[in-house]
Amino acid sequence: MEEFKQFVESLWAPWRVEYFERRDQDRDFLETAAQTSNDAEHLVVYRRKSGFLIMNRYPYSVGHLMAVPYRKVGDLEALTSAERSELLDLALYAQRLLRDVVKAQGFNIGFNLGSAAGAGVDSHVHLHIVPRWVGDHNFMPILGGTRVISEGLQGLYDKLIAAVERNPWVEEGEK
Repeated sequence: MEEFKQFVESLWAPWRVEYFERRDQDRDFLETAAQTSNDAEHLVVYRRKSGFLIMNRYPYSVGHLMAVPYRKVGDLEALTSAERSELLDLALYAQRLLRDVVKAQGFNIGFNLGSAAGAGVDSHVHLHIVPRWVGDHNFMPILGGTRVISEGLQGLYDKLIAAVERNPWVEEGEK
């Protein structure tokens, strides 16, 4: 066993306790974030007329953002065309921010609609923007059932807010 220990490092992720402590406390956290004036507390990065960008508290990878409509609806068909359009615009803006802040080389962008599709919150549609890098797959999720998130939420939030200031939203036609 001692021989094995010399090759295995401990992975400390003390922030993961937040997931277990908060997981069931606010099932409507997206609606709460939509209505709050304290963006930093809720990790809201940017707001528009019909929706906003928010950091995922339990990310798939560093910088995992979500574009969320203010209106709580559980299906894409219930969104107005303006809401659908703005969610896509927010995803495009999120890509710009994430290329700047975490040097993302690619993205997985999509909806999980309904609990059967893996939606953690199936009553409030949201669009995931997950940054990716060449070679970012490793053995941890497969063998260890663990994702390694290399940056804390608050530090990354501060960097994203600074990026919003450096990269202002550009309306269509202003480019």
